[in-house]
Amino acid sequence: MTSYGRHRTVHETEIDAPADTVYAIIADATAWPERFTPTVHVEREPLGAAAERLRIWATANGEVKHWTSRRDLDAAARRVRFRQEVCSPPVAAMGGEWVVEERPGGATRLVLHHDFEAVDDHADQVAWIGTATDRNSRTELDNIKALAEGWEDRSELVFSFSDSELIDGPADVAYDFLQQAAKWPDRLPHVSRMELTEPAPNVQAMTMVTRAGNGSEHTTESVRVCFPADRIVYKQLVTPPLMTTHTGVWRLEKTADGIKVTSHHTIALNASAIPAVLGEEATPASARAYVRAAVGGNSAATLAHAKRFTESAHAR
Repeated sequence: MTSYGRHRTVHETEIDAPADTVYAIIADATAWPERFTPTVHVEREPLGAAAERLRIWATANGEVKHWTSRRDLDAAARRVRFRQEVCSPPVAAMGGEWVVEERPGGATRLVLHHDFEAVDDHADQVAWIGTATDRNSRTELDNIKALAEGWEDRSELVFSFSDSELIDGPADVAYDFLQQAAKWPDRLPHVSRMELTEPAPNVQAMTMVTRAGNGSEHTTESVRVCFPADRIVYKQLVTPPLMTTHTGVWRLEKTADGIKVTSHHTIALNASAIPAVLGEEATPASARAYVRAAVGGNSAATLAHAKRFTESAHAR
């Protein structure tokens, strides 16, 4: 495969927030799944004090793509250069730069540059990349603008929690229970329907209908990235009204007493939906407690069923 033409795009936005805050959001790549709508998961490898290698899974034009990038960070100049080392077709090459410019009055101008090449420079492939780059760039800039301008309010709306279960059985059996989500409607009483596809090895796209304790149902759409016998990370692309973001990980750890399986969640609440969902008297604190009980309850139930399934299989 060969590539020819180099194509360039520029996107920018004005942000009513300090430049240092904007730069910090861009620099912290491991938090992107909670902050940027297209990003599903990021694995970071440090390459010295001011460089890093990122393995990124993200949605593009409705598809899940995976690539590896190197980033060079210049905190003094508030610039981050990036270049894909391993691309995902139809991308043959991709790079660019984040430029954070301080403006008068404490505001910020954020500019995002991209340059890319398409496999064989086919016009339809160039158009596909251009559309995906434009859509994701606009979404990321909007996300950064909203995050930076509401930075002081995030402490009330973003929270994390975990639930764990100790399992006396093989890690691969416990992992298979979690990975084989297509079987959950037959194995988990709170899952009433499941549609699951695997668009790439160890990548799952799932639409799940969950039944609450009061009999009501809600639908979520998620992408999961599976690391066999170790962990499954996921991001909900369609969340319940009370959330704007929900990411998580199922993690398996060998201990002296068995396999510790942990379900970890990071959730951002939708502040505008709190009164409509929970009543006019509800607060971010009461919303956190409500979500913690609902989401944690489902996680605990899944962990309990995984324990029974694994220990029963191990006993046979």
